[in-house]
Amino acid sequence: MVQFLAQSSGGSSYAGLLIPVLLLGVFYFLLIRPQQRRAKEQQALIRSVEEGDEIVMTSGIIGTIVAIDEDDDTLTVEIAPGTQVRILRAGVGRRLTADDEDYDDEDYDEDEDGDEGGEHDTSDEQQGPIQQL
Repeated sequence: MVQFLAQSSGGSSYAGLLIPVLLLGVFYFLLIRPQQRRAKEQQALIRSVEEGDEIVMTSGIIGTIVAIDEDDDTLTVEIAPGTQVRILRAGVGRRLTADDEDYDDEDYDEDEDGDEGGEHDTSDEQQGPIQQL
């Protein structure tokens, strides 16, 4: 009886082994490989930043690199006029370019009502529910 079971399961061992190998291959190409590619791109970005580049830190703060200390792997970033912070190179999230602007200056200067500079009507009709109580 044991010999019969061993013979019948011997033919399907290749099929049973093929399924987990295929699943591992799919897992690698869908999850691991793209993650490794993103990590390599991030490392290349961190190595390529220069003084004068405008960056977004991983914390979300936007600033301009004013100095790079190669010994400590730190950057001095100006986040406001006269306000500088030191961060590690690893804190760079991405580099901003001219295409990354959230809005165009022309769109901001004149809104739908014809107001300039983003001025808005503050009448009671447009106030939130707190003002209407």
